[in-house]
Amino acid sequence: MAVSLQNIKKKYMVVGECEALNRAIESAVRVAPTDMSVLIVGESGVGKEVIPRIIHENSARKSKKYIAVNCGSIPEGTIDSELFGHEKGSFTGAIGEHDGYFGAANGGTLFLDEVGELPMSTQARLLRVLETGEYMRVGSSEVRKTNVRIVAATNVNMQRAIATGHFRQDLYYRLNVMPIAMPALRERGEDIPLLFKHFAMQTAEKYQMDEPVTLAADAREVFMRYSWPGNIRQLRNIAENLSISIVGNRQVTKATIERLLPEMLVDGGGHSLMSSATERDSHNYDVEREIIFKMLLELHADVESLKEMMGGTKKTGKKQLTLKNDEFEEYEEQ
Repeated sequence: MAVSLQNIKKKYMVVGECEALNRAIESAVRVAPTDMSVLIVGESGVGKEVIPRIIHENSARKSKKYIAVNCGSIPEGTIDSELFGHEKGSFTGAIGEHDGYFGAANGGTLFLDEVGELPMSTQARLLRVLETGEYMRVGSSEVRKTNVRIVAATNVNMQRAIATGHFRQDLYYRLNVMPIAMPALRERGEDIPLLFKHFAMQTAEKYQMDEPVTLAADAREVFMRYSWPGNIRQLRNIAENLSISIVGNRQVTKATIERLLPEMLVDGGGHSLMSSATERDSHNYDVEREIIFKMLLELHADVESLKEMMGGTKKTGKKQLTLKNDEFEEYEEQ
């Protein structure tokens, strides 16, 4: 590669050595010089926004505009106007002309985050731009041209969205020319404590603290076992929380987490994440077996007593139960 992976990480402050993360960055650098559409997939909070920046700034468009749009935050009634622009008076509140993001980003790169949230009508407009480079402002019949490179991202299961009629299959194939997958934080292993250290140092510098918080061994184990539903965004918030909350001894321990972040110690079903394999496997089956045998013997004795009360039974030749070598053995009473 013409550009060093480590230099890219340093420039964009990407922390970690996870193989899946490295693959995503390498793919971004490789596709950057082309004009291919890119679709970035991954859970919310995994850091997808760094990929389009890498693509734009390592492309021939780097001197042009880079515009990032969160499609999920724009109301459905105004999304077409925001993306494609509008004419004066085309709807209530349209007091002037508006270029829209496709007009403003002409020659550059447009990052459409949460593209899976686009309404179906807007998806049809977007497909036309991708296929022909043409679009029309809201309230206009004039066809306009734009030369925009599209990088999109989503946390939606696109195959499911297509199957349920919420996303156009033809648009998906147009966007997904070069797919890039960003790994979830729980899949990144040793990157987790590295990221915590990075965010803790940032927080200490930002608020001029004497030293950053650090993770004790038992706290590190909690962090490694936790599922991180909010991914990197959640880890950053927790690092900032602990940095502000802990005074005196700046080391985070499991006791600290129990006091300040108890939700990190249980899974979705409310079970402890910190029970060791020894604790899980230490169940004493011998004791349990002895209890069961004792209960069966007592039950047998109760049944015999009941028979005698109901008219008596002959004891001669009657089968009895006894416990021998952890097994039941029958014998005939003489």
